[in-house]
Amino acid sequence: MNQETIPPDYTRAAFFTSAAQFKDLPPEAGREVAFAGRSNAGKSSAINTLCRHKGLARTSKTPGRTQLINFFSLDGDHRLVDLPGYGYAKVPEAVRRRWGETMAAYLGRRQSLSGLILVMDIRHPLTEHDWQMVGWTQERALPLHVLLTKADKLKRGPALNTVQRVARALGEADVEATVQPFSALKGQGVDDARSVLDAWFLGEAPRGGG
Repeated sequence: MNQETIPPDYTRAAFFTSAAQFKDLPPEAGREVAFAGRSNAGKSSAINTLCRHKGLARTSKTPGRTQLINFFSLDGDHRLVDLPGYGYAKVPEAVRRRWGETMAAYLGRRQSLSGLILVMDIRHPLTEHDWQMVGWTQERALPLHVLLTKADKLKRGPALNTVQRVARALGEADVEATVQPFSALKGQGVDDARSVLDAWFLGEAPRGGG
């Protein structure tokens, strides 16, 4: 069977390399999917849960500490990319400015990038920085999937209402995206998120959504 018809095994994820700036990125190869989100939104925990690897992506009790782009290899043709967290007030202005420049370059020019998973705390979705990330994906016509993390913090009704509210807000802004609840603690939404990743890695996703 052709390798392009087989989705990668996420449990085989392993650290590949880190880069501080766009010029330090590894060579373009195969397909990669990036994860972005506010520093305390649970991005690293989401990656670890999806890959069933507790220590894969580093989690920190100090939001904003990690300012590197971290690459995780799934196999020779597929990678996950953990982008630096954003929006944390105690990060120096120079760091925030450098982050913005690096993210704009990565999202705008990285040809192997096949989609963006935008991670938001379900209790605090669509911050100003989240909208900035959404804007960058739209400029590139990049597929976008929103992962509303920490869904276990809300009861089922309010959680589903938030999913609908976020989807509606994106739709009103003419943003084509898919939205789902997710809980690293409970393992909620893992299969749905992996289905999106599978489609993007196999080149099956329509532009702008999963």
